Amino acid sequence: MNILDKIIESKKIEVEKRKEECPVAELEASMFFNRTTLSLKKYLLDPEKSGIIAEFKRKSPSKGIINGKVLLPKVVSGYEAAGASAISVLTDTEYFGGENKDLIEARSIVNIPLLRKEFIIDEYQIVEAKSIGADVILLIAAVLEPQRLRKLAEFAKFLGLEVLLEVHNEQELLDNCCDVDVIGVNNRNLKDFSVSIDTSMKLAELIPGKYLKVSESGIYDAETIIKLKQQGFNGFLIGENFMRNDDPAKEIEQFVAKIKKMEAAHKRIKPI
Repeated sequence: MNILDKIIESKKIEVEKRKEECPVAELEASMFFNRTTLSLKKYLLDPEKSGIIAEFKRKSPSKGIINGKVLLPKVVSGYEAAGASAISVLTDTEYFGGENKDLIEARSIVNIPLLRKEFIIDEYQIVEAKSIGADVILLIAAVLEPQRLRKLAEFAKFLGLEVLLEVHNEQELLDNCCDVDVIGVNNRNLKDFSVSIDTSMKLAELIPGKYLKVSESGIYDAETIIKLKQQGFNGFLIGENFMRNDDPAKEIEQFVAKIKKMEAAHKRIKPI
């Protein structure tokens, strides 16, 4: 059993326990449940934003503790100030050190879309996402049958949430193109955690034009952002590159500045 299988097995147990502890009716009574959600699509296309979905992540199964010291308010407010288009918040506790209250806290601080980064396998988790202030949910093709994924996507849209569909290869893409808003190509193999930007490059042309494209994982420099933009990517999910620093907010500020500088330089170079 690989790490992804272990995560899903533990997630099934966790979800059933949460259903008993906090019924759907209680989730629907949340102060956030009836709020008008923000559109990830709109913010990714906003020319005043960077296209970066900046992630708050304390640890991961492959890296262990990434940053267990920084405070969420400082990080997420810094992400927003630096021009992040959205913020991804890990809510899995066992493997990623996150909690639902992290997203709730972020929602009270920032005014850009929040992605609930979670291994979603049940409609309950989608209701939960809406109740804690998420605007977008993640559905991972690698852990869901195509028919099941479609039903979860439909339910999320019914609740007013946008959907980021995560794929890792061509077959997952072909099997799962449905009513989602954004398709994310995860450059990290969830079974062995190896990373290659080539995954995004190879799948870019295969993603139908009606979807926005996001490249996820393994993005460590401004040059990679430029290359991905040239392949039609609208968004870039980056977590570890920022979170491994003592001051993630300062790191993203410098990162965005490098992107702007490179883009300005490219515009000055006229073709012969």
